[in-house]
Amino acid sequence: MKKILFYLILIVGAFVMLVPFLWMISTSIKSTGEIMVFPPEFIPKEPTLDNYKAVTEKFPMMRFLWNSLLVAVLTTIGQIIFSSMAGYAFARMQFKGRDKLFLLYLATMMVPAQVTMIPQFILMKEFGWLDSYQALIIPTMFAVFGTFLMRQAMLSIPRELEEAAFMDGANHFQVFLNVCLPLIKPAIATLTIFTFMQSWNNFLWPLIVISSRDLATLPLGLSLLQGRWGTDWALMMSGVVISVIPILAVYLFAQKYFIQGMTMSGMKE
Repeated sequence: MKKILFYLILIVGAFVMLVPFLWMISTSIKSTGEIMVFPPEFIPKEPTLDNYKAVTEKFPMMRFLWNSLLVAVLTTIGQIIFSSMAGYAFARMQFKGRDKLFLLYLATMMVPAQVTMIPQFILMKEFGWLDSYQALIIPTMFAVFGTFLMRQAMLSIPRELEEAAFMDGANHFQVFLNVCLPLIKPAIATLTIFTFMQSWNNFLWPLIVISSRDLATLPLGLSLLQGRWGTDWALMMSGVVISVIPILAVYLFAQKYFIQGMTMSGMKE
């Protein structure tokens, strides 16, 4: 009975989470007249794809999509590289003050991101990177959460594997590349999903450092669909649906490697 109740709660929770997503898709294929119908209709009587055509014609959605994709992919790759290297140093290498330095580094997570935006903006201005891809990508390549996640994953690796590699003549970089990374694929897949989603949905930082329309990311582009005196909800929902597709693709791709990584690392439930 408890198991049935548990599954019922999960089904209700999943339904509650899916309804806004399904309503978004439904609105994106409605005409303006159907959107204004009261009471609202969930299933459109005459579904149309004209909204998707209109949103790509009125706004450079493909340009926005390319900018977001480029920034998100490079940011994700950068975070995986730097976070995994820092995580290895904090987890597997011995040096004076290592744990204290990590705690100090971890304490920066308590500082709101909004507090650091002004110093980062000043740095971007001094470097001459305002309104450029560098300003969008480089500051977001370094993350305390990613380092923490990689460190915790590498701490779970048996020390005997590392010692055996050193006895065979391997150095720290070889141990990191050939021993540690293959065993933490679940953590890498998790960091990939989190980083890509955060970068893809980031609105405030691009709003601060980008002024030209050609470099605008998708969240900035979608904000253009909201007018001063009103909003064309059909176009807005069409743009949002387009923006969700890459996130779903990354999640499905990383999910496969998450399961594969658990099998390869010998982790069992």
